[in-house]
Amino acid sequence: METQLDPVKDDLPLMANTSYLLVKHYILDLDVDFKSKVIEGSIVLFFGTGSRYRKASSTGNEGSQSQFDEACKRKTSESCHAPVTNVNASSSETKYNEFAICGKGEDTSDEEQSSRISSSRDICDIENHGNKDFLLILDCCDLSVIKVEEVDVAAVSGIEKFTGFAKLTNVSKELQNLRNQIVHELVTLPADRWKEQLHFFTCCSQAPGCGELLFTSGTWSLEIKKSGIQTPDDFPHAIRIWYKTKPEGRSITWTTDQSGRPCVYTMGSPINNRALFPCQEPPIALSTWQASLRASKGFVVLTSGENSAEPVQLQEGVSSWYYYVTMPMPASTFTIAVGCWQEVKQQSSTAAIQTNTEFSLTSLQADFRWHKEVCSHVEYPCRFQNPAAKLQAVIPYRVFAPWCLMGYCEEHLLQLIPRCLSAAYTTLGTHPFSRLDVLIVPSNFSSLGMASPHIIFLSQSILPGGSHLCGTRLCHEIAHAWFGLAIGARDWTEEWLSEGFATFLEDIFWARAQQQLSHDEVKGQQELKALLRWRRLRDEVQNSEEELQVLR
Repeated sequence: METQLDPVKDDLPLMANTSYLLVKHYILDLDVDFKSKVIEGSIVLFFGTGSRYRKASSTGNEGSQSQFDEACKRKTSESCHAPVTNVNASSSETKYNEFAICGKGEDTSDEEQSSRISSSRDICDIENHGNKDFLLILDCCDLSVIKVEEVDVAAVSGIEKFTGFAKLTNVSKELQNLRNQIVHELVTLPADRWKEQLHFFTCCSQAPGCGELLFTSGTWSLEIKKSGIQTPDDFPHAIRIWYKTKPEGRSITWTTDQSGRPCVYTMGSPINNRALFPCQEPPIALSTWQASLRASKGFVVLTSGENSAEPVQLQEGVSSWYYYVTMPMPASTFTIAVGCWQEVKQQSSTAAIQTNTEFSLTSLQADFRWHKEVCSHVEYPCRFQNPAAKLQAVIPYRVFAPWCLMGYCEEHLLQLIPRCLSAAYTTLGTHPFSRLDVLIVPSNFSSLGMASPHIIFLSQSILPGGSHLCGTRLCHEIAHAWFGLAIGARDWTEEWLSEGFATFLEDIFWARAQQQLSHDEVKGQQELKALLRWRRLRDEVQNSEEELQVLR
């Protein structure tokens, strides 16, 4: 019996059991088909051990198994949900909680729609034939999953040179253990070997499958198991999922741009990316990714990536675009936009602004930001430790828009970007990301802007508003590079924190970007905005239900 989710009051369930296996890297290999309004292909997931199972394993194998079994016997689980704003879909009753592996703040309840697992409800129920197989649960909805298989990473040529097979002499000779050990060494490579790591991730993603895995597609999840595998440690650490999206999928929007040409882009909200690819959505699940996307010639593919991808023609009429990210990020921050976008080229005046900005860097070198910084985050090629990145007041950027809006972008947006980037750098220091794409999205975009790693979506509504509206919104989204992306809340119910920081910083950035303003003019401008915000907040409080006025 399914319970309906109230789109205003209820939360989106986070189903992934991240306490035992964490996705460390995704490789997406997808085709974008505008005729059928479907994105299809495969995704390869590389896993590392989750926090709970690492702690259990430290007590020894015997203790690890007993603690895992105890978790399987639980009759209840604590729920963790993400905020829902526009979802009108069915939730599910808790019917798997007697076997699902769930850590604090995670819910594994789901309504089974179609089953390829016999008696999957009782997978970890000791009373059911003594079967206690481990079940991997991923966040997923509005997807047609075709096949799930284990990837034979041991078949990759040259893998033995980098994994150091000498280390494997004390490991069980079973091929499953060998494959998992290879993945473990691959996901734990030091940051200075990131190019080599990406190369072998790619090679492993192209390795053949070595056995199909059983799976169940539910309303909000994809559940996967391998018969006879009872612990996360023995579960395949590299799996490939063949799937396709649905035209009605709520993570992406198929529409036309302002010039009437077809396009598709990620919404980034009510259900995050779970209708784009199976993933782990709790923000503690930080991962890197690579994405190869193919579309018809003439389309431009933009996505969250550190590289400025250029199209590679694969066959007549089809081009491929490749992006990668080496900073571990929540899967929900991945963004894609495919359309007949036109790049707005830099003008000479823009280059002059950038040159003048960088001329003033010598005066900043005495600032505390130039001292050696110690980062406490997980290891990755961090820009805060990169001397060259510390000198980069304006990171490389590109602007894309439909053909009919290029004039507006040339007149307003293009000249503001270096000033806003420089103002952010002067305020906060090193940019967390190495480059930036800015895209004017279709008119059905429901917000003024949205920031993702290496890419910002902006509404067309800000362009006619002159430099002030365009500049303040751009500053707001740039601030999210630090607050919301490089630093984020521990769970999705606290997103107001990053919004608060970005709203506060947009005024500071914009004041510095308007170099011609006096101190009194800046102060008056900020006081006026503060008054307008206060009036808006007062009106919202007076016209909303009391339960919607409480911070969670």
